[in-house]
Amino acid sequence: MFDSINEISNGGIVPSSWLRQAVNDNIIYSDKYKIQERNFQPASLDLSLGEKAYSLQCSFLPLACSVESKLPELEISEIDIRDGAILEKGRAYLIPLLEELCLPQGIRAKTNPKSSTGRLDIFTRVITDFSDQFDVITDAYEGRLYLEVFSRSFTIKVQTGLSLNQIRLFKGDPACRPGEILETHRSNPILFAAAGQQGQLTEPNPNNTIGLSVNLMGTSDGIGFRAKKNSALLDLSRINHYHPADFWEPVYADDDQRLILEPEEFYLLSSTESVGIPPEFAAEMTAYDTSSGELRTHYAGFFDPGFGYGEDGRLGGVQPVLEVRAHDVPFMIGPGQKVCTLAFEKMLEPPEEWYGPKVGSSYQEAGRILSKHFKPGVATRQMKMFEGRVG
Repeated sequence: MFDSINEISNGGIVPSSWLRQAVNDNIIYSDKYKIQERNFQPASLDLSLGEKAYSLQCSFLPLACSVESKLPELEISEIDIRDGAILEKGRAYLIPLLEELCLPQGIRAKTNPKSSTGRLDIFTRVITDFSDQFDVITDAYEGRLYLEVFSRSFTIKVQTGLSLNQIRLFKGDPACRPGEILETHRSNPILFAAAGQQGQLTEPNPNNTIGLSVNLMGTSDGIGFRAKKNSALLDLSRINHYHPADFWEPVYADDDQRLILEPEEFYLLSSTESVGIPPEFAAEMTAYDTSSGELRTHYAGFFDPGFGYGEDGRLGGVQPVLEVRAHDVPFMIGPGQKVCTLAFEKMLEPPEEWYGPKVGSSYQEAGRILSKHFKPGVATRQMKMFEGRVG
């Protein structure tokens, strides 16, 4: 029974074995649809889109009322998505999720977009009844979950059962003790120099965070991608299907390894640093400090135990992908400039299976920047061959 989780004295992020127990005990449940085994991740559960979507005038929080009571004054139209439906870019939608919660005392939750969602520039946030915060679900919450979806770069097709976001459960305080990640790194490395990078690699910070910079050491193929302003429909049910050149264009740093980010353009870049997360920890990419520039560096923030670590701990790290958008003014980034922070927390206990192919993880492969919807292994030089066709 999930109640026996209270016998564990320490606090931390709830691993997959306990998430399965939470489903068995109807702490996380779905009245009409079975929660699929593929939705369980090492430190999170993928949540699934329900049967309807509502186009909205604007985003909102329910505050002192339920979401459903607030919806009629903001709803423009209702859309049946059971067999697939199109969500236009630049418009906010609200989609009730299939899963509901009945959290016990002492258990709270947090949600975040999945990696694939963030890499497609789809902005998602979970809303709960009587709440004044997005994505934060209070201790002992009982009720439905609603997902706000706002696709900024692409018009997308979704359908019931697709997962755009994920949920983590927490018992007590998951914070690491001061200096714990630095101490772990010195005996079991967490931070690595990416292949081809030169110079002295810094260590994790004493506050259990790692600062990440943008990899600006590109080749003739570029350093990353920028979303095209006009592109075809992107069906999120299609995996390894689309040619990158139909939706993306390559990005290049200048001769001094600098990149000027144009306002409100969406970029996919990789970090200079490679990261490997041991199974006793998980991490989250935290909000960028706007005192260092008007820049957003992530949409999907959860990093599971085993990311970049490998089944035997010998993978040697993977470079996190940075989903970047500058606001208001052009913004220049240069070599070594920290643009985001990876914050570590403790697992309640290590998960039975780690991030990787065994649990269906799509991004353990080094060098894969684009989402799983695009054909893998298509180099930028190949994209150039298609520019005449798609331009």
